[in-house]
Amino acid sequence: MTIPGIHHITAIAGDPQRNLYFYTGTLGLRLVKLTVNFDDNGSYHFYFGDAEGRPGSILTFFPWPGAYPGRQGTGQATVISFAVPSLEGWAERVPDAVAGRRFDRKVLAFADPDGMRLELVETGVGSGTEITGFQGVTLSEAGYEATARLLTDTFGYTASGEDGNRFQFSAPAGDVVELLCQPDGRRGSMGVGTVHHVAFRAETDEIHRAWQSKIKALGFNVTPVLDRQYFHSIYFREPGGVLFEIATDPPGFATDESLAELGTALKLPPWLEPAREDIEERLPKLVLPKYGR
Repeated sequence: MTIPGIHHITAIAGDPQRNLYFYTGTLGLRLVKLTVNFDDNGSYHFYFGDAEGRPGSILTFFPWPGAYPGRQGTGQATVISFAVPSLEGWAERVPDAVAGRRFDRKVLAFADPDGMRLELVETGVGSGTEITGFQGVTLSEAGYEATARLLTDTFGYTASGEDGNRFQFSAPAGDVVELLCQPDGRRGSMGVGTVHHVAFRAETDEIHRAWQSKIKALGFNVTPVLDRQYFHSIYFREPGGVLFEIATDPPGFATDESLAELGTALKLPPWLEPAREDIEERLPKLVLPKYGR
């Protein structure tokens, strides 16, 4: 078995309306699902992605108004990288961005309104300038070797680049995980503006169960399979401390609304529907985007 690539990345935001405006307006992503945190139904769970909500394009947020900022550091995913065919025009859309180059690709680095670090990476593949999905994610680690072995020996990734203390590993789908080795770095702490976890793909439920058995056999503490309505999930911490998830591709986001209607209404799983009135009363009011991408 191999992991095809990233399924989604989940982060923590502050103000929900500001988060919506930035990711649908400035970055042009689609709100593909508006729901609640299944473990804390007093807060939203936003899913942003491409027009169809495909795995590999999904960035999700738990917006916690008034929560304390987190601290980015080791044991965390510290940079989320998006793929764009061309960077043309992006410097005007994100005027505080800093241009650079890494592994022979042009990169534009900036932060979202909560200080979470983002990148646009020019791929030269396809046409246009809009985000097509994830280019990858950077993990900050006190030591990288054990995580590198997990990626290559277990996930089936390929070592594809090295630059000083940065090591790149490529998935079969083409996205990458970069390990930034920072042995003297300060440990990160969870809060607004930080990544909560990184989720990787399993194509079917059968393959997903096999991954659960394999991860457990390697000595990791892995959760039972959890029903996240739009995919099934298991979680474990990789050797450097980053929370990893493996999530199934099916059933997808069009199970409770059509592709055209994705993200246009609050969707709740069946077990929370009886409490809808109370949940809606407690959630902050939102102005939803009236367009897709």
